Amino acid sequence: MDAINQPLLAVRDLSVAFHQGGGSTLAVDKVSFQIRRGECVALVGESGSGKSVSALSILKLLPYPTASHPSGSIRFRGRELLELSEQEMRGIRGGDISIIFQEPMTSLNPLHTIEAQIGEIIQLHNPTSNALVRQRTLELLTQVGIPDPETRLKSYPHQLSGGQRQRVMIAMALANEPDLLIADEPTTALDVTIQAQIVEVMRTAQEETHAATILITHDLGLIAELADRVVVMYAGRVVELGDVFTIFNSPRHPYTIGLMNSLARVDADQERLEPIPGQPPSLITLPPGCAFHPRCAHSQGRARCRTDVPELRQVGEGVHLTACHFSEELASAQAGAGSVGGHR
Repeated sequence: MDAINQPLLAVRDLSVAFHQGGGSTLAVDKVSFQIRRGECVALVGESGSGKSVSALSILKLLPYPTASHPSGSIRFRGRELLELSEQEMRGIRGGDISIIFQEPMTSLNPLHTIEAQIGEIIQLHNPTSNALVRQRTLELLTQVGIPDPETRLKSYPHQLSGGQRQRVMIAMALANEPDLLIADEPTTALDVTIQAQIVEVMRTAQEETHAATILITHDLGLIAELADRVVVMYAGRVVELGDVFTIFNSPRHPYTIGLMNSLARVDADQERLEPIPGQPPSLITLPPGCAFHPRCAHSQGRARCRTDVPELRQVGEGVHLTACHFSEELASAQAGAGSVGGHR
């Protein structure tokens, strides 16, 4: 594959195990996906699905050696990240690849001003004069919509609102013009109005910087706004993968359909939401066969669902993969009429 057509990031058969008390738990099981320059790929699933662990593996931010990778490859611009030393990874984090965490108050240093924290990141990867750092910091705060950026340079995190702190986190992530941006639940702790503003900031930033984005979320509305492709995860595995239009309009896995049915819709009459019954399984004691079968209405107690782990396979046209034994029986009408509004 030539360099032009090569994906920016290729994750292949990635597994993550956590070792504790003499035992081992497989939190991510042979996950594969890739992302190209300028593209937004969403990792979606309930808590414990493995989406954040998969993304944190890219930057090697897991608690090693408690965490390990029994299998897999993570290639960024053709370079194998899992083989790099901690010193080499420090040169990549915040430079070539940046991350926006979901809780700014635990990520920002309460003892330093906004100017000092953004400036430190700039100087770490691109040492320059204090005057140029200050100028770049003001540009970033303006870019993410911080009001009165001159004044906010001297502010401490506790002096900002939740939405402003998240904007600062986005500014820090964009400081060194990364090729890849990882956004881990970037709107979770914000109210609906502020969420919409942050979504607009992220969309504008992506358009201006052409950075590829991995969006980690359980918010399907956010996916409809920002994503090009979707990776649906359940119990540490990828259960469906496809472009955003296909996933929203023709889902071919019962879990994806359950997520869609639990979403409030503005384009259809709904008397009540339809939650997925039951709870996600414990990764320590996964059920045999398909991990979703105890919660799956489509399984109907069929033996194959209870005994055989379904492999990801091609369905329909284009790149649309699903891990369901009986995906052919799932008509697109089961996902509900129409697509979720708001996709760009």
